[in-house]
Amino acid sequence: MLECVVNIAEGRDAVVVGRIAGVAAEALLDVHRDADHNRSVLTLAGARVEEAAWRVALAVASLLDVRGHTGVHPWLGALDVVPFCPLEGSTLADAIHARDAFGDKLARELDVPVFFYGPERTLPEVRRRAFRDLVPDRGPRRPHPRLGASCVGAREILIAYNVVVDTDLEQARRVAAALRGPALRTLAFQAGSRVQVSANLVDPAALDPAGFVDRVAALVAVRSCELVGLVPAWVLTRIPEERWSSLDLSPERTIEYRLSQRGLLT
Repeated sequence: MLECVVNIAEGRDAVVVGRIAGVAAEALLDVHRDADHNRSVLTLAGARVEEAAWRVALAVASLLDVRGHTGVHPWLGALDVVPFCPLEGSTLADAIHARDAFGDKLARELDVPVFFYGPERTLPEVRRRAFRDLVPDRGPRRPHPRLGASCVGAREILIAYNVVVDTDLEQARRVAAALRGPALRTLAFQAGSRVQVSANLVDPAALDPAGFVDRVAALVAVRSCELVGLVPAWVLTRIPEERWSSLDLSPERTIEYRLSQRGLLT
């Protein structure tokens, strides 16, 4: 069983996001929509997750157009990021196989340039180098006129997490830079009236949401926290239950709970 966390370049039109998410059917575990980022994160999982991800890709190709797209989050295309992640009973090799097959199909059938990430290179490296000194791994050498390009990856489970801070954007950028490291990727955004330090906790065993928030709070006042998507259930066992609410965590926001609710985990 694999997880696939599809990031699409639309977060303002709830109807469109709902139509795209709906095609994933029983594989859909969670939808996180953000109007300021103009981005939505669809968490999919299950034995047939590749098929569900492909249906999402077709819906994105039908409904989205990145010409004129605006939003504070970096992006390369409409179907922006498609990582495959191993869950229990699967391996990173399985995720790489799914990544390669999906990327081949995306380039072949939709004529979208595809950049692979994972063991070869990180997603931030792809964003930094794409169409500069890095050519697509599959598909045309130029962005699709409506759909841009896609980053298709294979990685272990990570946690996407936002902290709203009580400071200005420049200070938030300094905080993000100070905290950035092997287990933590960070950016700072002006998200409407909020200033946000946004993070990927790429090694949750080394740094979980509580540890990340504590590191931010040591440098600047924290106003609120936001989990993007879901977390593995074991993460909650590391954090005192009395902190779950303030950290935007709960048993219902775990991958395992959502799988069990859909009959995908017994």
